Amino acid sequence: MNKANTLKKVTDCGVVAVIRANTPEEAVKTSQACVEGGITGIEVTFTVQNAEKAIKELVESYQNSNDVVIGAGTVLDAHTARLAIMAGAQFIVSPCFDKETAKLCNLYQIPYMPGCMTVTEMKQALEYGADIIKLFPGSAFGPDYVKAVKAPLPHVNIMPTGGVSLENIHEWIGNGCAAVGVGGNLVAPASVGNFEQVTANARQYVEKVKEARGKSS
Repeated sequence: MNKANTLKKVTDCGVVAVIRANTPEEAVKTSQACVEGGITGIEVTFTVQNAEKAIKELVESYQNSNDVVIGAGTVLDAHTARLAIMAGAQFIVSPCFDKETAKLCNLYQIPYMPGCMTVTEMKQALEYGADIIKLFPGSAFGPDYVKAVKAPLPHVNIMPTGGVSLENIHEWIGNGCAAVGVGGNLVAPASVGNFEQVTANARQYVEKVKEARGKSS
């Protein structure tokens, strides 16, 4: 049931904030700014030094939240996935598909979102229980690719990351994406300590998803 709840929270919001930062402390502050702006799916990447420390702190901070889910990103292998899960990560995201990581996530009933480019890669990931396919890099394909993929694979849940902006988010959602992953366009102001702007950016992304889905705020 926890797995289903996590997936529902990610797709209900429709935006996953991809958090890259110079320190765990910056990652936490950036994540908090995104949550304040209404983004409830947070992906702390393992390009952040001691990322598990930030994940653990965020999980503890939002343990009583009914909406916020904290995940780990840039997870390249099962060892890193287990480290993230032990720190409390509620979903695992990778730039590529890895069989052993898929097995581990299935063992712990944690949603796995591997990066895939082709229909063949997506098919294999689905066979290993991937819950959401991260289309990566999204900028190499564009929103029309999602529509093409969902013709033979109408059941696949796609989350593009890379190439998603306020200007094109309605196209991604309109073409059938379950959610979108947003990094630099969203969190860049955090690098100069402007967390208020990160919150403002987050609000815009959440609003754009609502508009694309035909929902009012």
